[in-house]
Amino acid sequence: KNEWRPQERQEHNNLIQLMCVNLQTITVETIYILKEIDISHHVKEGCEKADPSQFQLLKVLGQGSYGKVFLVRKIRGVDRGQLYAMKVLKKATLKVRDRVRSKMERDILAEVNHPFIVKLHYAFQTEGKLYLILDFLRGGDLFSRLSKEVGFLLIGSLPLLIKASTCLYFLGIIYRDLKPENILLDEEGNIKITDFGLSKEAIDHDKRAYSFCGTIEYMAPEVVNRRGHTQSADWWSFGVLMFEMLTGSLPFQGKDRKETMAFILKAKLGMPQFLSPEVQSLLRALFKRNPANRLGAGPDGVEEIKRHRFFASIDWIKLYRKELRPPFKPTVGRPEDTFHFDPEFTSRTPTDSPGIPPSANTHQLFRGFSFVATNQSQEPSVATHLQGDVAFRDVYELKEEVGQTATSVCRSCLHRVTSVEYSVKVIIDRARKDPSEEIEILLRYGQHPNIITLKDVYDDGQSVYMVQDLLRGDELLDRALTVPNFTERDASDILCTLTKTVEYLHSQGVVHRDLKPSNIRYSDDSGLPECIRICDFGFAKQLRAENGFNPNRNLGILLYTIIAGFSPFASSSEDTAEEILAQIGSGKFIIKGGNWDLVSDAAKEIVMKMLHVDPHQRLTAPQVLRHTWIVDRDQLSDKTLTRKDALTVKGALSATYSALKRCAPAPVLEPVQSSSLAQRRGVKKPGSPKKNSEPKEKEKSQQSE
Repeated sequence: KNEWRPQERQEHNNLIQLMCVNLQTITVETIYILKEIDISHHVKEGCEKADPSQFQLLKVLGQGSYGKVFLVRKIRGVDRGQLYAMKVLKKATLKVRDRVRSKMERDILAEVNHPFIVKLHYAFQTEGKLYLILDFLRGGDLFSRLSKEVGFLLIGSLPLLIKASTCLYFLGIIYRDLKPENILLDEEGNIKITDFGLSKEAIDHDKRAYSFCGTIEYMAPEVVNRRGHTQSADWWSFGVLMFEMLTGSLPFQGKDRKETMAFILKAKLGMPQFLSPEVQSLLRALFKRNPANRLGAGPDGVEEIKRHRFFASIDWIKLYRKELRPPFKPTVGRPEDTFHFDPEFTSRTPTDSPGIPPSANTHQLFRGFSFVATNQSQEPSVATHLQGDVAFRDVYELKEEVGQTATSVCRSCLHRVTSVEYSVKVIIDRARKDPSEEIEILLRYGQHPNIITLKDVYDDGQSVYMVQDLLRGDELLDRALTVPNFTERDASDILCTLTKTVEYLHSQGVVHRDLKPSNIRYSDDSGLPECIRICDFGFAKQLRAENGFNPNRNLGILLYTIIAGFSPFASSSEDTAEEILAQIGSGKFIIKGGNWDLVSDAAKEIVMKMLHVDPHQRLTAPQVLRHTWIVDRDQLSDKTLTRKDALTVKGALSATYSALKRCAPAPVLEPVQSSSLAQRRGVKKPGSPKKNSEPKEKEKSQQSE
């Protein structure tokens, strides 16, 4: 076109160059397809072939446009009772390239046997679907943990990723989709890489692949510019993941895909100065835009990374043998619990409808897809005691109601087999009140002797049943106000026990946020301090330790009441919140006369310091435990303290805590879907209109785009 302007001619030339790159990729992929279709049948001697009828569907773990992932239980065979994750793909909805990648995923997983890579146990197909039976890892994915946990707890997972990548490196496999969503945690905190749908074995003499695929933010420059990439591209992605785990942000991210790709190719790396010199050195070595100069691309391969001084303290042999304790251990309950997975999926009814049969050519592509792992008979069943689809009412008989709130009902219940009596907190509508935080806290910290123990959790999709110890004793305040011969020493014993428990929770980054008398009970009628239990963690949150949440005013109000026999800031339940808050704000309360003439000066001092109007001058939990009134409590008076009407005192105290709850802003914590990390993945915020869930397919950039 002689009349074209120079700019038009240049655009035309650029288009031709892009077409050439596309043709080169298509040619390579076509050769690869022809090479990989004919694969022999993989069924190991001594192991039975599997089919869908051998697996009971329990929950939906995830879903995309191509299929679903289910939690299933094997109901026949040597591994009867074993829990697995079952990935189901619809043949008819898979494009040609995706069919090849599904076959490649199956082939790679069948070949790889590594402690930090998810294990393929079975693979089989029906007329319309493909089935991969994989490890079920109860700890969820790293993406969810990054949104909830302190980063330094998770950075210890990096050496585990190095070991898993070492296996892939020596097998000549390019992973190409390393990101938090594809890294799962088992119940001990060990990681496993999953989802090999974009992986590829090196295919030409330069050991290069040419597909434009992966998740944009984690792509290496050579993947973005489509000039061919090797295993070195995975080390760039490893650097992105490491940067994200350490800082909570991505190193290269624009307002859209185009700008993000431009940043990956040209932008200067912004290195936070709070990172150690060792970390900065490793990241700069991984973020070399020339893949030949990137750490891990040299003649020693992955050993170059393992020798870096950032990993100097790692014993790689012990790590491989799982002899090193993981830095983070997820909370887990029963084997089939799924509260580390998105309730948007787990609340759905699991169904696996027959797939539409694809063409004959498609079925030919998956010839030899079936697979049975060699060591099925060696794996112990973790759930052989669970038979059928167990529901709460199958195991427990509901008894009388013992309490109620706006979102829950507490009842006693009886175990049908052992006849042991428990209490059960029933979250009526989990969509209205998500109990996952409460369950996680109780599973993690409920073994403390003064915290109520969570025995079991059942989720029927609508309601959640939390089975707990049945506390047969009184509320703490009821006993303190009615028991004969209550003394100053008894009050000190109570405060010591409660403060030690609160200090333990705070040291773990947990705040109760509703520490009032009705949530402190005795486990039996003995009244001993060791029988005190803090319960109802419905408002509790897991926070970073530096938040410094100090509830000792609540404990101070309780201490004042059990010593004085009346509330410090209210006289009855009729007092308004405004009157109570004004009294609290004045910092004035009675500290003489009545029982105050019977107790020690140390008792008066600790109460005044715990109720100080300035929160910065209130005693912290460690300071309370070091106070002489606690340390020397054996020397305190045994004079009986007088009491007023218990109902009046309880009403006044209830009004006080209600007023405090009204004025105190809660820590601003939103669900994982609201985090900036989730928003970068395009996850919808709670309350937004529902969209079709296609996370995998939307994130992956296909060549056809």
